[in-house]
Amino acid sequence: MKIVFFGTPSFAVPTLEKLLNHPEFDVLAVVTQPDKRRGRGNQLIPSPVKVVATSANLPVWQPHRVKKDAETLTKLKESDADVFVVIAYGQILSQEILDMPKLGCINVHGSILPKYRGAAPIQWCLYNGEAETGITTMLMDAGMDTGAMLLTATTPIELLDNAHHLAEKLAVVGGDLLVETLLKLEHQEIKPIPQDNSQATYAPLIKKEDYQLDWSKSAIQLHNQIRGFYPDCNASFRNQPLKITATAPLDDAYGDELLSEIKEIIHKIPNLSTLSGSPGQVVSIIKGMGAIVQTGEGLLLLREVQSAGKRPQSGWDFVNGSRLAVGEAFE
Repeated sequence: MKIVFFGTPSFAVPTLEKLLNHPEFDVLAVVTQPDKRRGRGNQLIPSPVKVVATSANLPVWQPHRVKKDAETLTKLKESDADVFVVIAYGQILSQEILDMPKLGCINVHGSILPKYRGAAPIQWCLYNGEAETGITTMLMDAGMDTGAMLLTATTPIELLDNAHHLAEKLAVVGGDLLVETLLKLEHQEIKPIPQDNSQATYAPLIKKEDYQLDWSKSAIQLHNQIRGFYPDCNASFRNQPLKITATAPLDDAYGDELLSEIKEIIHKIPNLSTLSGSPGQVVSIIKGMGAIVQTGEGLLLLREVQSAGKRPQSGWDFVNGSRLAVGEAFE
């Protein structure tokens, strides 16, 4: 099967590697976003997909606007591909492109459609506290993740998973599911299933205000926001910006899903249920772990934070470095 692969971030890499290592598939070329300038040296950095494609000696095409780039459109037509595989490419494909390959364009999407259509399905399913998510392969149409579904695979979400952890898991699931999808398509063993639009939910691009923490929310709501929008949720401490990058809600209801050392905190501190303060206030400090903060409902352990211009540090290192005291508050 002749394939042109469209993808950009590390989430797409396991799928590309699966295709490259499978005897039934011939990856003709890779289409990815243009190199971007990053870092202090402002150097041009290739996408993770380009790095893999280059090491495999594949042709790499990087149009700024693929649907308007005459050279790329000509190459795509001339490729005579059986299928275009699209995973987190980052540009919308025109109907002209969607109609080119014999078997159509197959998208690997990071949710169980029709839930979480859009740009950030992994982040929003964590934000909403979902217990599971997964991968859907679908035949692309002109809409935003509205095409007919081919196969799905579910993945449980652990309480301490963040967007990075979950994306890594789903990326591997996506690679396996795509291989299964393509083989079944080739042998006409799949019947595309239209999505139920009445059940659709959306996962839009994350905005600046989505990262702002409000300590009047419950502990579990804050925890889900912090892990969903990892690593960029903002608070302030002593009038300085502070990112909160890892937490744990201290509640018996989540005990079975927490790390063993956090379970011990819940069971060893006899007065944990009696601790209280204003939202954002430090009500206790656990040696070796970090600060416990009062929220609008429940207590939240700060497991990792990042001060402006510094590397992330454990909650305990932050306590020691800042000489944090019970009674101080995060804004």
